[in-house]
Amino acid sequence: MDTYLETERLALRHFTADDADLLIELDSDPAVMRYLSGGTPTAPELIRERYLPNILGQYEKWGGNLGLFAAHKKDDGAFIGWFILRPEPEGPLDEVELGYRLRRAAWGKGYATEGSRALLDKAFRQLGVRMVWAETMAVNHGSRNIMKKLEMTLADTIPTPPDMEMIEGSQHGGVRYEITKEQWEQQ
Repeated sequence: MDTYLETERLALRHFTADDADLLIELDSDPAVMRYLSGGTPTAPELIRERYLPNILGQYEKWGGNLGLFAAHKKDDGAFIGWFILRPEPEGPLDEVELGYRLRRAAWGKGYATEGSRALLDKAFRQLGVRMVWAETMAVNHGSRNIMKKLEMTLADTIPTPPDMEMIEGSQHGGVRYEITKEQWEQQ
């Protein structure tokens, strides 16, 4: 495995063209997709034909430094999900999004916080990032708690996108958290 980043318990790597089944399995769990699609799985052909090629293309676009990264437990190699560190499609490279999607078996074990903290550190210390942001539904208390643990600041409320209005709790909208390099270094 060609490792992008290691933490105490996790190894993050670039996805490969052979990883479609990992993404399909992850996105097929209604609990994982609850705050993304209301629990509806992502169609396998969409992952194979659009999502995975886009992921691979982003590595090329951003020199392998930014994108979506497969996360595996170091002790047994099990795939637990992914982390994301990337700019908006045409946005500046010094403002990036932080995110994650983990298998249900990995929930509540501190992996999201551990992987996110390591990505923040890499972004600010090695990649020249100035600000990192993360967004979630207002009712997604699990993700909001992780953002608070990372000492990200609630920066804004955001409207629910039309394609997410069917999701339970969508009437409460979303939230955006941010952290700057200066704030990170003061921790």
